[in-house]
Amino acid sequence: MYAIFENGGKQYKASVGDVLKVEKLDAPVGATVEFPVILTADEKGIQVCAEVEKVKVCAEVVSQGKDKKIIVFKYKAKKNERKKQGHRQPYTQIKVTAIGAAAKKAPAKKKAEAAAEAKAE
Repeated sequence: MYAIFENGGKQYKASVGDVLKVEKLDAPVGATVEFPVILTADEKGIQVCAEVEKVKVCAEVVSQGKDKKIIVFKYKAKKNERKKQGHRQPYTQIKVTAIGAAAKKAPAKKKAEAAAEAKAE
């Protein structure tokens, strides 16, 4: 099974256990992050749109870093215009731990229900 998810305007293909470099995330090393899924595919077929609304890709942050330097060189012929620039893109390396429905949070108790339970005890 694999899923296509989006982060930072880019789309990534992920399977459980994959290690990916994605756009920089504001998360510490060891934290768990979730990404919304665009498409999933498995032996049953392909699912998109409303079928994957609640599906998430869960991943663990492995490291933060910078990619190799790229050189940007702008040049205009016969004008003596040259501009040399370097750039290192920051990234976050993640390891995909699960693909599936998002973890359900326990519904918050209403004040009236909490008060009734407190009286019962």
